[in-house]
Amino acid sequence: MKRALVLVDLQNDFMPSGRLPVPKGDEVLPIAQELMRGFELVVATQDWHPPDHLSFAAQHPGKQPGETIELEGLAQVLWPEHCVQGSPGAELAGGLDFGPVKAIFRKGTDRNVDSYSAFFGNGRRQTTGLQFFLSGLGATEVYVLGLALDYCVKATALDARALGFETRVFRAACRAVNACAGDDERALEEMSAAGIEIR
Repeated sequence: MKRALVLVDLQNDFMPSGRLPVPKGDEVLPIAQELMRGFELVVATQDWHPPDHLSFAAQHPGKQPGETIELEGLAQVLWPEHCVQGSPGAELAGGLDFGPVKAIFRKGTDRNVDSYSAFFGNGRRQTTGLQFFLSGLGATEVYVLGLALDYCVKATALDARALGFETRVFRAACRAVNACAGDDERALEEMSAAGIEIR
């Protein structure tokens, strides 16, 4: 099992009807389903926030989603409440067969620290265990797809590369938030500069 496919945050709250919709996020689902057929090892991530997570704008009176604050010494974009533990929005997206997924790694569980990467909390404050899981199964190549390209996909791919995995991103199976126009292209450039292959 040298090749691993990582499905990043394919959850209801990131779909068009969710609390934090990624534009056209639902378009990646059939592509992801097709790509899964080509991998023996498939894992998924799940944003899994406590209800009072400090990345939620609602936890900071007077602040609005999209504003940036400092949280635990790190820059933090504030988001609408989303992917709250046990909520329908946190569930993996309906309409996708997750049968081939060998394991699900939950992130963002610490109230005080957000977690974009599938491997670590922001600032590498915690580990999800994904690195050890993949290495233990002999994976040396990581392929990434999902939501959102300019946040969690990018962070996951950059960490995979930094950890020594050959890393590739399926561009067609990603969608971006694009809070600022061009964030998707800047993310792709940053990943390419780090030695990540964009397919």
